[in-house]
Amino acid sequence: MSRRFLVIGSFAAIYLLWGSTYFAITLGLKSIPPFLLMALRSFCGGIILLAFSGRHVAGASGQTWLQAALCGLLFFVGCHGVLAFAQQSVPSGVAAIVLATIPFWILLADMLFPGDQRPWPIALLALVPGFVGVGLVAWQNAEQAGISMLPIVWLLAAALSWSIGTVLSRSMSRQASAISLSGMQLSIGGAVLFAISWLTGELESFRPSEVSTTSIAAALWLIISGSVIGFVAYNWLLENVSTSLVSTYTFVNPVIAVLLGTVVLGEPFSRMMLVGASLVIVSVVVIWRAERSSSRRTHAEADRAMRHLSLRKT
Repeated sequence: MSRRFLVIGSFAAIYLLWGSTYFAITLGLKSIPPFLLMALRSFCGGIILLAFSGRHVAGASGQTWLQAALCGLLFFVGCHGVLAFAQQSVPSGVAAIVLATIPFWILLADMLFPGDQRPWPIALLALVPGFVGVGLVAWQNAEQAGISMLPIVWLLAAALSWSIGTVLSRSMSRQASAISLSGMQLSIGGAVLFAISWLTGELESFRPSEVSTTSIAAALWLIISGSVIGFVAYNWLLENVSTSLVSTYTFVNPVIAVLLGTVVLGEPFSRMMLVGASLVIVSVVVIWRAERSSSRRTHAEADRAMRHLSLRKT
């Protein structure tokens, strides 16, 4: 399987499948409490991936498990758990808009603590139209919903939690495969979410017989598409593509969420939404081209260095 095909397929997963998860969370919350819904999503997805990993997970070091536990808490408790809790009072499209701040947090972390991947200045500029675009897409919904500030603060904290987890997880890419790493992070995060669900009284009041078919279907979609497929693709991309480019999924996801609302729920699609979607596409294309340009520049510099070294030896 060619690397180009893997890159395209992985981006399709985090763009399209993750874009649908906000809508799926809304459907799941109709009869499943938030922390329990996210616990099922994470833990079940993690167990499936650990089963695929087999002996590779058994050979993982204690340090790898410890780091995976930290990332699992940041990704699935600090972000997904808080996201589902906030979506009880915040529309899915607005939640996706707030989480679109993730690229800025990641770029800020990369600038403050530069490692192997130094963000290019053009990447920061390319984020601007994306933010304007997602703001336009959800402007009408946010204005009509009369949202209070507290859930927005929770969602900003969730975005920060995901960003920190991304930076940490990127440094773990050489310690385990994307499947093994995802399985460890998901299962640990899911186990903690089950504990939170129990401590908050969700499990005590939960009645499985009252869960609707729609919520069951949404939970299965979150497990398979959101966790198993989407998160493996995300971890693989973090290892093979610049973090700035990977983070562009946060611009596409709100557009997908709004489109699902329009098609499935019959919500109106305005010209403002079309303009916003266009700006999102512009942002993604600019970052993609900047990434390709910087990659070619890096390869060219490496080739020149090798040729210079060869000439010195001769």
